Amino acid sequence: MKNFIPLLLIFLLAQTTMAQRTVPLYSESIPNSKPSKDEEFTDTLKGGILIVHKISRPTLTIYLPEHPAPGKQAMIIFPGGGYFINATSHEGHDVAKELAKNGIAAFVVKYRIPDTVTMMNKEIGPLQDAQQAILTVRSNAKKWNINPLKIGVMGFSAGGHLASTLATHYQKSLIPNPEKISLRPDFLGLIYPVISFKDSVGHMGSRGQLIGPDATAEKIDEYSNELHVDKDTPPSFLVHAKDDPIKIENSLVFIEALKKFKIPYETVFFEKGGHGYGMINPTTEVKWMDQFIPWIKNH
Repeated sequence: MKNFIPLLLIFLLAQTTMAQRTVPLYSESIPNSKPSKDEEFTDTLKGGILIVHKISRPTLTIYLPEHPAPGKQAMIIFPGGGYFINATSHEGHDVAKELAKNGIAAFVVKYRIPDTVTMMNKEIGPLQDAQQAILTVRSNAKKWNINPLKIGVMGFSAGGHLASTLATHYQKSLIPNPEKISLRPDFLGLIYPVISFKDSVGHMGSRGQLIGPDATAEKIDEYSNELHVDKDTPPSFLVHAKDDPIKIENSLVFIEALKKFKIPYETVFFEKGGHGYGMINPTTEVKWMDQFIPWIKNH
């Protein structure tokens, strides 16, 4: 009996280790990177929110379900943070654990922060990491017991901008892809997303960090993703609160573009909640994940 508790702890630790592991996003050199010191560090905010700063070595954390859903769907997650940080806990790992618990394989991307010190072209770094994430998951679909035609991406806030950029710019590969594996997500989750970089709608902090404060009109249009929706844009699920400082118009302009091309979409809009609440909006008993998980399983 004396040895039972230590043995139980070892067993539980082994189970956790098998269920989750973190690997470098790139197996070889990181594209579009400059030789630089790794200055990454983490910080914990009120409520236990973990944020990661100065990311220059991107990673992929893998959560495989013990009992995969019949459709063997997968979801790749991009945490938010204005392209300044990654809010990796409540907008990343917590979400991945909930998805895996419900039979959906989940992958959290710790993507690079745009920085001229670490990148040759800072505006494409996050998108390269998003493309590499879907390439990696699709390439390992058989190994990870995933349907390669049922791989979605989701993002929170600026992570939503990254997810929607991938979903509308996947045709231009910014990474080595010799086998020409599709970089198109099969479905798209946008949680209080930044979508547009237009003055009247967009989040100026995210815009300035990604493409600079003096970006041309052409560059602003390039990264205003509502302008790039087409007939091949994936079905989308959007969550937003009407009092969000990241204006709900971001979601609305994307929906109008989806309507134009008859792309299916679903929404959860809250009266209140503000921004950055992750899976739980404290102003309501409505849990958007209760609608999102069945929606994923239907794709």
